[in-house]
Amino acid sequence: MKRLLLSSLSLLTLTLTACGNPPSGEAPADASYPSHPITIVVTFPPGGGTDLLARRLGASLQESLGQPVVVENRPGASGNIGARIVAEAPPDGYTLLMVNSSFAINPGVYRNLGFSPKRDFAAVINVAFVPSVFVVPAASPLRNLDDVVAAAVPDKPLPFATCGNGTPQHLAGELLSRKTGAVMQQVPYKGCGPALTDVTAGQVGLGVVTASSAAPLIAAGKLRALAVTSPARSPLMPTVPTVAEQGVSGYALDQWHGLLTPAATPPAVVDKLNAAVAKIVRRPDVQAALREQGFTPASSTPDEFQRMIGADIDRYTALTEAIGLRAD
Repeated sequence: MKRLLLSSLSLLTLTLTACGNPPSGEAPADASYPSHPITIVVTFPPGGGTDLLARRLGASLQESLGQPVVVENRPGASGNIGARIVAEAPPDGYTLLMVNSSFAINPGVYRNLGFSPKRDFAAVINVAFVPSVFVVPAASPLRNLDDVVAAAVPDKPLPFATCGNGTPQHLAGELLSRKTGAVMQQVPYKGCGPALTDVTAGQVGLGVVTASSAAPLIAAGKLRALAVTSPARSPLMPTVPTVAEQGVSGYALDQWHGLLTPAATPPAVVDKLNAAVAKIVRRPDVQAALREQGFTPASSTPDEFQRMIGADIDRYTALTEAIGLRAD
């Protein structure tokens, strides 16, 4: 009887131990999350639209969660360097990735990413949309897209600065070239900020950048906007026509922004982050600030954002293959 009791206790101990320890590689859900600082990795340099958005959300998230939120810029390879860092981070909710649509474009552009965009990340929330904008230096003779097409000829391809290879801005320029026959040559930069610097200085005569990052320079008269890439005009620059309005039928390329975390992050942590960010984005002061920067505030559940990312990966892969867009 005594041996039977000891055996039963041993079995109970083993069972409780097994239940209390998650399988190797899985992070336990922490009811006290967050208990230390959170890092948001931005895959572009400071000054661009994605960086500005991450810093706005990070400051508000710090107030909401009661822990420091640090924004860390890890630019390069159209966001792939920063994305790989987060893919390899512990799945505990303390390392987040701020992405835009380039995350969904890259699988069709780069053969070897070093990670899987579909398998290695868990979507948290989509927070905003923003169009890209075609801009020229203030003194440029180019006044509209007809001028751009006329200037982009085979014996003198028209250079256009972008925020990097495989970014939505790169794709926006290539799509214009494909639809109009304009002969254009991309000049990639490590982010919209550096691209804007050279376009403003006249080093490159045309740029395709996010509307949010270009808006202050346009308002200051240092750049002139020719067209926005979204299906409808941007509330930030309502007098600037869309590409489609200027006769390029069917042209539309909008850009989303959102947060991801490494795959296998506990659903409870993902849900807590989603709720906290959604509450922030609903605040009137945050919505006003985002609109001033050219963003259209958005929100989603983790599952909705995950499905949107997957659909865009498939859509953009088909498009990049059709136009022969490869960066390696």
